[in-house]
Amino acid sequence: MTSRWVDEVARQRPLDVTWHIMSLAVLNEDNEVSDDYRAALSRALKYTRLVTAAVQLHGADIIKPLYDALGAQIHLGGSKDPDAVIPAALAAAGLPAELASRADSDDYDAQMRESHFDGISRVGQDVGTPVIAVNGVAFFGPVISPAPRGQEALNLWDGVVAVASYDGFFEIKRSRTREPIFD
Repeated sequence: MTSRWVDEVARQRPLDVTWHIMSLAVLNEDNEVSDDYRAALSRALKYTRLVTAAVQLHGADIIKPLYDALGAQIHLGGSKDPDAVIPAALAAAGLPAELASRADSDDYDAQMRESHFDGISRVGQDVGTPVIAVNGVAFFGPVISPAPRGQEALNLWDGVVAVASYDGFFEIKRSRTREPIFD
């Protein structure tokens, strides 16, 4: 949702957006988590490895299209099967099918971890995803649903810019009251 919101703001404002790779599997590799969450992290690691390999072989501009294609299969399509998600996402992003084998390869794990830890070093270990940086200040969030459009998107952006401008700002949080709304 946050990436969709940033896309919406970028359509209306001159933003310089650079997408990076973060891995919840790496973030939680030493944490005690439920078996179900561990299984989800195992799937997520495949996707993270795939995106990292795509970046290494096709350039950083592929991050967002591949991320969006994966999200469309997983969140909109409801698929939890990487063997179905990955080929469909690669096709949607215009990438070669043989790239799918990289989802099970640790060949680019060093680059994936470097990107991940670059982001985490900016915000701290006790966060999740998304992580955004605004005017040199990085933080976790905003966690939103649905992604705002039009003026609402700009209003939220202006609020984020405002809190990022205050050196003493650290956190705003409330419990989620609904599942993600994909429109």
